[in-house]
Amino acid sequence: MPMTERVTVTLPAELVQNIDRLEKNRSRFIAEAVENELARRRYEGLRRSLERPHPEAAELAEVGLAEWGASLPADEEGLVDMSAGKPVRWVEGQGWVEEPQ
Repeated sequence: MPMTERVTVTLPAELVQNIDRLEKNRSRFIAEAVENELARRRYEGLRRSLERPHPEAAELAEVGLAEWGASLPADEEGLVDMSAGKPVRWVEGQGWVEEPQ
């Protein structure tokens, strides 16, 4: 069962009456309305981001992913020091478990 929290929200009486005419469960109606509005705002934020991307992202898009990948150092050995880490494996129900050495 999802966690819930009780909040106090003040709404105009006429708005509450209009909600009650359409919906028996006022809390569910308001929760759905808020979820829809949050989704709309996330969408609008994404749309604005696509219209006016960050200068570095725009530069990467102009160069193209393949060209950017080709610009990375060819020597991948020096990127990660494999001796500095510890071998681990994922165990369902336990998470990451260190491997015996």
